[in-house]
Amino acid sequence: MSVLAETISIQRRRGLSIPPQVWGIAPAVLFLMLFFIAPLVDNTLNSLQTDAGWSVGNYARLLTDGYYLSVIGRTLWVSLLATLICVVIGYPVAYHLVRHSGRLSTFLIFLLVAPLMTSIIMRTYGWQVLLARGGMVNTVLMGAGLLDKPLRIINSPVSVMIGIVHILVPYMVISIAAVLQGVDRRLEEAAGILGAGPHRVFLNITLPLSLPGIVTGSIIVFMMANGSFLTMLLLGNNSVVTLPVLIYQQFTLVGNAKLSAAMGNILLVLALTCLYLQLRLVRPKRGRA
Repeated sequence: MSVLAETISIQRRRGLSIPPQVWGIAPAVLFLMLFFIAPLVDNTLNSLQTDAGWSVGNYARLLTDGYYLSVIGRTLWVSLLATLICVVIGYPVAYHLVRHSGRLSTFLIFLLVAPLMTSIIMRTYGWQVLLARGGMVNTVLMGAGLLDKPLRIINSPVSVMIGIVHILVPYMVISIAAVLQGVDRRLEEAAGILGAGPHRVFLNITLPLSLPGIVTGSIIVFMMANGSFLTMLLLGNNSVVTLPVLIYQQFTLVGNAKLSAAMGNILLVLALTCLYLQLRLVRPKRGRA
């Protein structure tokens, strides 16, 4: 009996013991709870508070008022345009980096990644200097005789788009290049042997196989453009009002933290939608491959 009792006691102690794996992930879970989940819950609770009490009035205001709907539409349009420009610029760069750079690939990758190591604020101020009325862009154009007077580039939608594309295009290049490196060159060679020209090989073989990289890069760029704030504020000077800029205005100038919280949750929903689309569009293709 004493042996049985001791065995039961040992089993009970083992049943109550915490596995080592739990202790391993406990710090990460605690960190996420404190600095991610708790702020989200607090932000959601603030967004549901109105002068009349708890309601969805802030969300109804954002989704029915014409001004706020235009800001949401402008946010999506700016993000979409930046994504398209990044695809147009990023794909040829990624293709050349993977297929034709040779020994220079390491150096080119460094040039591509180096701007990511610099603060966004520093890069944005750099564009302010370059695009100013007396900046290098206007100086070169006027010196070449292409302009009679300096262009007003800074504090305009053009300067905002230049800044956003400059910041985000490396993410597009990296996403596409990673997929292009995995494309089997023998498929392209086989298509060429069967009589397909270079353009047809690219359109029917290379481009379809690199679509996962384009989709991933587009979603990353779209999400980051959605949340872009400093570039919009410093290069646009309120000429392009998107949701992040409006959140800043409502929180700091108007002092409406509750409406700002609702805007933040709308941005979060847009980001989660992008992640869902990535899972739906990219993972099934990898599974079939």
